[in-house]
Amino acid sequence: MQSHDNAQKNAIVSWTGGKDGCYSCYRAMNDGYNITHILHFTNLKKTGSHELNPALIRAQAQSIGLPLIQRNFQSYEEEFKKAALELRAQGERFDAAVFGHIETHKPLVERICKELDIDLILPLWKENSEKIISEIIDAGFETILVSVRDGFLGKEWLGRKIDGRFLADLKTAGTAVDACGENGEFHTLVLDGPIFKKRIVITGSNPIHKEGYWFLNITDFNLQDK
Repeated sequence: MQSHDNAQKNAIVSWTGGKDGCYSCYRAMNDGYNITHILHFTNLKKTGSHELNPALIRAQAQSIGLPLIQRNFQSYEEEFKKAALELRAQGERFDAAVFGHIETHKPLVERICKELDIDLILPLWKENSEKIISEIIDAGFETILVSVRDGFLGKEWLGRKIDGRFLADLKTAGTAVDACGENGEFHTLVLDGPIFKKRIVITGSNPIHKEGYWFLNITDFNLQDK
């Protein structure tokens, strides 16, 4: 159900390609916010656990039908503010920013939004991880694991869908893995969902081991009509 209070409010959304940002965007839309742009940033200082073919992010934005701003950064905070101010200079109006954080980085995004004088929207903040996963599944999002951290999950989890068996299988994995991967145990890619007009279909990939993580290196994919 949409909130009438938010019906005229525009918002930008921070985006990694994974489930938390995507589901937060969906929740904000359902709360009545008009999402105007997706902002995606890649860290130049480290490849890290979010290493992903940037063309996949462009495919997600195309599938959803939203404009994408895609930048490299050395300071996420400075690059986010710079991108937002450039949008304003182009005449774009936005009243809020949506982030997918559950347990971390709140002071950072509070500072960003305060300096931009916009509302901070954290739809998933402090919610139970298993509850979030269940809601993502029930809402109809198709999500896979694209990186897993050594010592928590093995490379056989790469490409694994977050489905009805996911939570039970995590509990038998032999380590204490947060259901949303909040401690960096895994990261995800959303391929389809209720806000997607087309579905992303992966046609080529291979596993890569780097910096303590297994990554699913996605080399080929296409968009499929729904």
